Amino acid sequence: MKRIKTGSLLLAVVLFGSSVIAQSVDQAKKFMYYERYKSAKTALQPLVSSTPLNEEAAYLYGQAEIGLEQLKEAGQWYQKSLQTNPNSALLTAGAGHVLLLEGKAADARMKFESAISLSGGKSIPVLNAIGFANSNPDTKNGDAAYAVDVLTRATKIKGFKDPEVLTNLGDAYRKLGDGGNAVLSYDAALRLNPNYVRALYRKGKLYQTQGVGQEDLYMTLYNDAISKDPAYAPVYGNLFNYFYSTNVPRSADYLDQWLKHSDDDPKACFYRASMKYAQGLFNDALSASDACIAAEGENAYPNLYGLKALSYMKLKDTVNARTNYETFFKVQDPEKIGAGDYATYALLMLNNPADSMKVETLTAKAVEIDSIEANKLSYIRNLAKSYESKQQYNSAANWYARVMKVRRNYSNVDLFNAGYNYYLADKMDSSVVYFTEYAQKYPEDIMGHYMLGNANAIIDSSGELGLAVPHYEKTIQIAELDTTKPNVKTRLLTAYRFFIGYYYNTKKDQKQSLQYIEKALALAPEDQQLLTFKEFVTNNDPAAPRRGGR
Repeated sequence: MKRIKTGSLLLAVVLFGSSVIAQSVDQAKKFMYYERYKSAKTALQPLVSSTPLNEEAAYLYGQAEIGLEQLKEAGQWYQKSLQTNPNSALLTAGAGHVLLLEGKAADARMKFESAISLSGGKSIPVLNAIGFANSNPDTKNGDAAYAVDVLTRATKIKGFKDPEVLTNLGDAYRKLGDGGNAVLSYDAALRLNPNYVRALYRKGKLYQTQGVGQEDLYMTLYNDAISKDPAYAPVYGNLFNYFYSTNVPRSADYLDQWLKHSDDDPKACFYRASMKYAQGLFNDALSASDACIAAEGENAYPNLYGLKALSYMKLKDTVNARTNYETFFKVQDPEKIGAGDYATYALLMLNNPADSMKVETLTAKAVEIDSIEANKLSYIRNLAKSYESKQQYNSAANWYARVMKVRRNYSNVDLFNAGYNYYLADKMDSSVVYFTEYAQKYPEDIMGHYMLGNANAIIDSSGELGLAVPHYEKTIQIAELDTTKPNVKTRLLTAYRFFIGYYYNTKKDQKQSLQYIEKALALAPEDQQLLTFKEFVTNNDPAAPRRGGR
């Protein structure tokens, strides 16, 4: 009987120990879901120390290190764990994740394929780990098509019912540029678990990248996520950033909620200093940033220097602004430098002609790495407007022309900006390209035809080729329908003046030239130049033989 009791006691201890381990792993996974990486790491610490062969705990510990942006430590951890458990497919996938973030794509792929081989391609956690590593749409690292492939394989394994996998699949499709399948994947995750708010959040992020026109949709998704799970901090963090420039009080409220539901964050000092900037208290932002830097010493958050640079820019202190931007670019990890940082630094350097090439390189970099069309267009237009204000019209035109390569549905204004600045830069052939498209897309709009007339009149200055004729004829046709519209009278007079000279000088047709003079005088009866033209043309027939028979 005593043996039976002892055996029962041992069994109870084993079951209790297994239960504790499972609870610790589940708690860590919950922290990871909420992006509370410090808490996850703390929860896992005793577990990975006491049960080093627990590959799930070891994998999560490495992921927590990645979440804390401690990439070196994550790599060392996975390397150490694989020495203890060399055939672990999950840990091999984790090691591949680190290699991928280090920019070693080929080495990472070898790790991922090795992990698939070790697991026989039948492990949902392994395939999910690989897909997650490759699917982040907010970084350039990772192969989105590969992520779609491995995550789709995971969904076909018998017994599959994991919304995390489907959410990662949605991210992979988003990274691939396939918004339709991304939405289908997020919705599939929510069908499995309607309260899996990460899917709602990521779906909202997808629509947010499509611009403010989708604001009602993505704000509904974000508010739904908050309603379902008020503790899900990433939504608050996103909304803090979203409203930062447009609604400071609202942004501040979201910041409070973000910090409330997050782990203690060394960046919190920066976030609070940044609110001073958003409130327009630029000197206070500088003081707060300096206090953060003094408190944190060598480990000061690099973005504090960027915040100081922006504050100095607002205070018109370009020297200190540039100094702090240089420090920011020096101490910040290049992978963490945002598109807006490159674009703003570029505009700061615009006043120094020696930096002209760097200005364009930095702005191009900003356009390249930003995933949001509205942001890309903002960077392009800001630089183009700066060139335009300095009367550097060719450079302005070159950047306005980039709008057509970025904006899916560019407008007549976009075409005008490029075409007109090429016109001002005396690049008539390039101007004609954009105004030709303008006239084709907006045939009833006078501007395209009018500017084609102007540009071709310069290209064919003698009028011998008649290049401007059809465009000015179309200008007159449209303008004469309603001469009361703004600027129509001016454009109509320009076209009439062209034909006065064209018929007199090129066609030697006195009658036609006089007809256009009369048309012009009907609009501007007191125009002295037109009156002079009338007198001259009336008294001098261009077709008459010249004196001396020549």
